[in-house]
Amino acid sequence: MKEIMSTFNSDIKLPKDWEIQLQKTSCLDTLERPINYIKKEIHKNKKICPNLNDIFKAFELCPFSLTRVVIFGQDPYFQKGVANGLAFSVNEGKKIPASLQNIYKEIQDDIGKIKNNNGSLRDWSNQGVLLLNSSLTAETGFPGSHSNIGWEDFVREIVKILSCKQEVVFMLWGNHAKKYLQYIDSKDNLILTSSHPSPLSAYRGFVGCKHFSKCNEYLKSKNIKKYSLFKIEESAEAMMTNR
Repeated sequence: MKEIMSTFNSDIKLPKDWEIQLQKTSCLDTLERPINYIKKEIHKNKKICPNLNDIFKAFELCPFSLTRVVIFGQDPYFQKGVANGLAFSVNEGKKIPASLQNIYKEIQDDIGKIKNNNGSLRDWSNQGVLLLNSSLTAETGFPGSHSNIGWEDFVREIVKILSCKQEVVFMLWGNHAKKYLQYIDSKDNLILTSSHPSPLSAYRGFVGCKHFSKCNEYLKSKNIKKYSLFKIEESAEAMMTNR
């Protein structure tokens, strides 16, 4: 597996703390198929989103040791220059997608005014929120084009590892995300489910779900101090000090 990662691109690799955790399982092996597929697509001059150095951005910005919340997305935005490697997030300056607008509205109705004034969710990642797409890549211009190249096997193993970590909040919105329920231990973690925040389904359960206050209340009940997600600015270093 190390040979595959090194020959793929020197800038594309999992952060060391995640790699150490994944080496304890067969999880790293599940990367072989999608990475080989992407290598072949690049050789065919296919355009991939997000940018290659952002494929593992969710893991880079949210270290394993600090991960306390997982929010599942489906696949990256397929338009050129929009996706940034974080589920539901877009690069600064890009139009805020409808699903993310609904997420922001639910947060505001649930826990009050939020500081986000653009579509980038990097701050959430820095607070310990893993924004995880089921497919980490797509061909630019073709939504869902990498949904069957092996990424979901990798994500499944990530979910198992985080479930074993315990006291993690899993937010599963929509049927696509809910298929990971079977890999999460509900006794030692908090599972929050609803419909997807898309305008097509948000009013079937996402609106009014109050997942964000429930998340904060759970984490506080586990003595994860000064941990009020989605509203405040707090660095990963500060959270490590306050845990």
